[in-house]
Amino acid sequence: MSKPIPPLAPGALPFLGHALSFRNGRDQLLQHGYDTCGPVFALKLATQNVAVLVGPEYSKIFFQETDRSLSMVEPYQFLRESFGDVAFLVGPEYYKQTRSVLHEPFKRHKMTQYLAVMQERTQVWLDTLGETGEIELVAAVTQLVQDIAGSALMGRKFQEQVGDEFWPLYEAISLALDPMLPAHWPLPKFKRRDRARAKLEALLRPMLAERRQNPDAYDDFMQELLNARDTTGQPLDDEHVIPLLLGLLFAGHETTAGQAAWTIVELLRHPEYAQRVQQEVDAVLPYQGELNMERLAQMEHIEWAVREVERVRPSADMVFRYVTTPLEVGDYVVPAGWLVQTSSLLTHNLPEVFANPEQFDPLRYAPDRAEDKKHRFGLIGFGGGIHRCTGMNFANMEMSVITALLWQQFEVELVTQDTHVAQGMGANRPSATIVRYRRRPAPVGELVGAGAATAAGCPYH
Repeated sequence: MSKPIPPLAPGALPFLGHALSFRNGRDQLLQHGYDTCGPVFALKLATQNVAVLVGPEYSKIFFQETDRSLSMVEPYQFLRESFGDVAFLVGPEYYKQTRSVLHEPFKRHKMTQYLAVMQERTQVWLDTLGETGEIELVAAVTQLVQDIAGSALMGRKFQEQVGDEFWPLYEAISLALDPMLPAHWPLPKFKRRDRARAKLEALLRPMLAERRQNPDAYDDFMQELLNARDTTGQPLDDEHVIPLLLGLLFAGHETTAGQAAWTIVELLRHPEYAQRVQQEVDAVLPYQGELNMERLAQMEHIEWAVREVERVRPSADMVFRYVTTPLEVGDYVVPAGWLVQTSSLLTHNLPEVFANPEQFDPLRYAPDRAEDKKHRFGLIGFGGGIHRCTGMNFANMEMSVITALLWQQFEVELVTQDTHVAQGMGANRPSATIVRYRRRPAPVGELVGAGAATAAGCPYH
């Protein structure tokens, strides 16, 4: 006897199904589906059927069946309209050819170079804050992460020459991301997207041409792409490099900005753990101390806080695949032509995976507990399997650097007390959040202030 299809979650409307609920409150929709139907259930988004899989065992199937019975190409055509033929959007064969190109810039020997850029750009931001004041944290961190992404991945010259023009155009693309509407419809946001992308390509092409003529003059991510060869030994042309740059910049700042801001918010919401972070920073990174890989590795409490934010505030909560051949999941079979979705937020809140999951508890990653090691697919904020985010270590290091330097130099408190998830069709972020800051007093005999730090030989200047 053949297995049944997954049960339909309650609340489907005629014609629309769950589409409105999915757009306006998908966390509640998914939780209700899980509570009523169990870890495998179905949604109907207008004419599209979607099977939702919850839990590490089903996430394992989801990621291991990718490029077998599950395809990444069809669900992400809206990204292809925005960024072009980025690796996996073209198909598994092309992805295999270019995978080494994508991994090369994130290899271990490059991280020291990126760390220097991260702390230098973060220090520039901190020096603008003055002695005391208030800022809207999410906007400030987003701008900082853009600055870091532009400087580290595209090169300092790029950020200085075209950064002010580039990022507003890039935002027009980000705001047009919408997996539920046909990306070719003549809507205003899609027209703005297409105009912005054309302008971005016009900015990038002469820069790529100049770099190809002077390859030894650059040592950054963009140049790595131009120098790289695919598995056939061929360099990538502009039609392949530009989509990779645009797509990786999206992955490199859109999700990181939200989780970097959430790291600060959650630490301020949990002062006992924030005190652990403060003691760690004071011990490892004293006043005017310079970050290096050794010191960063010693700041375990920051590392665990960043990981806990991945669990409780995942920026990418929607990951889809297209079913090319029928897929058995537990007691059900998902027919070909359906979409399959994992829910990182639901999986991350299963008590059988993480103890007391409703609590923000970074100590769950300490060696004596190591809850994230219980199952390979228990923590999936950066995906899993062969398509696990190539920039995960870059993102985690960036969030750690921002947190460490902020705690090193400032006392910060929340003014906004009701920060919540601002959910969109792209990456999730915190809602607008005001924080109040005060520069920490320098030890006796030390100079303070940006100008004095320069005079004193501060390593950031």
